[in-house]
Amino acid sequence: MSKLWETGDPSGPAGKDKTGGKVEKFTVGNDYRLDRVLLPYDLKASGVHLLALQGAGVLSAGEAEELENGLDRIRQLWEDGDFEIKPEHEDGHTAIELWLTGELGDLGKKIHTGRSRNDQVLTAMRLYEKDHLEKTLFSAVTCVHAILDLAEANRELPMPGYTHTRKAMLSTVGQWLGGFAELLIMQIEASDGVKSLTGRCPLGTAAGFGSTIGLDRDLEAEELGFEQPVVCSTSAQLSRGWVELQLVEFLSGFTSVLARLAGDIIVYSSQAYGYIDIDPELCTGSSIMPNKKNPDVAELIRGKSSLMAGYAATLRGITANLGSGYHRDLQLTKEPVMQAFDTADELLEMTRLLVRGLSLDEGKLRNACSSDLLAAEEAYKLVKEQGVSFRDAYRQVKSRPDSDFTMDIDELFGLYTQLGSPGNPGLERLRKQVERWRI
Repeated sequence: MSKLWETGDPSGPAGKDKTGGKVEKFTVGNDYRLDRVLLPYDLKASGVHLLALQGAGVLSAGEAEELENGLDRIRQLWEDGDFEIKPEHEDGHTAIELWLTGELGDLGKKIHTGRSRNDQVLTAMRLYEKDHLEKTLFSAVTCVHAILDLAEANRELPMPGYTHTRKAMLSTVGQWLGGFAELLIMQIEASDGVKSLTGRCPLGTAAGFGSTIGLDRDLEAEELGFEQPVVCSTSAQLSRGWVELQLVEFLSGFTSVLARLAGDIIVYSSQAYGYIDIDPELCTGSSIMPNKKNPDVAELIRGKSSLMAGYAATLRGITANLGSGYHRDLQLTKEPVMQAFDTADELLEMTRLLVRGLSLDEGKLRNACSSDLLAAEEAYKLVKEQGVSFRDAYRQVKSRPDSDFTMDIDELFGLYTQLGSPGNPGLERLRKQVERWRI
């Protein structure tokens, strides 16, 4: 017997030759591959489950210790690349139990007491999500620091600010980059909500209805580092896919910001602007045009961010019409969230490298700050010096040629004392905000 649900009846699906093989391939899919990633989390949850079984009187202290030693041996085999999860196992849970049974005999069969593959995989997924969320937040903090470094080094370097892709008002590199840094910080700070979703332990809910074994679920949650157990057992399977969807949506908050930053870098590094030069190591050439230096890294950051919408759509579609309880559809919710983490982490790292590889052309940036950018300031000047209403000042300035606007840009920075303006972009505050996150 190689599957947890098999009884040894040769007339069952696995006993059928051609059809059984096709059914197995279809139902297993690539779950056994995904469980290779989840195996250490499954082992961690199994170790804590042994404590609960011992507390419930199902295992003696000696039996629990023997099983724990077996789990440690599997963990070592996995780390050495010698523990295999095969398609015929269906998942990592089966592979673990079969190994324990092969080594420890009937004792190995006791580890599944009081739980189901439903709460096993969900617990492993929640542990994976908690762990990887911290790693992603660390990557985000590191990326923010890189953006702020470049912003602070060019805090007062003037550049045009754009609306509708047209020049609008005077800005600075510090102000431009500070906006992207702040959005990422805001997303980092929003992580508390997602952490509360992944911080509930489903272990012990079994198939979604609990058990009569008498497991201490508060103990299990505490030992695994969760904030609390899932209170109602039926919530466990209802949350599967639902939590993952919100987690992916949260991760897409990072990648959407990165995509917009990459879009600016692509435009500002083009020949039409020339404000930015990208490190050649972050660019590629053309197979036919020797003159090309393509911003491929920035373009792929922009393009790959759209993958997040696909992961979210998959999760939304899978869970949209399900009733309560477990459904095999939920097996398909594991991969999208794993892919989302991989994509978010990759884009945060590549954005950090991209920003580190940028150099700014001060001459082109200053030359681009043409007199028309001072129009709004000319109107404010009339308001402050002559007491003209802003609407009348607006009309007066509108009727004048741009050549009349003669304010000195560097002197103008001294007038920008308001928080968030070109002369005071608030970079120090942003640095303090992100430094509070000691991931």
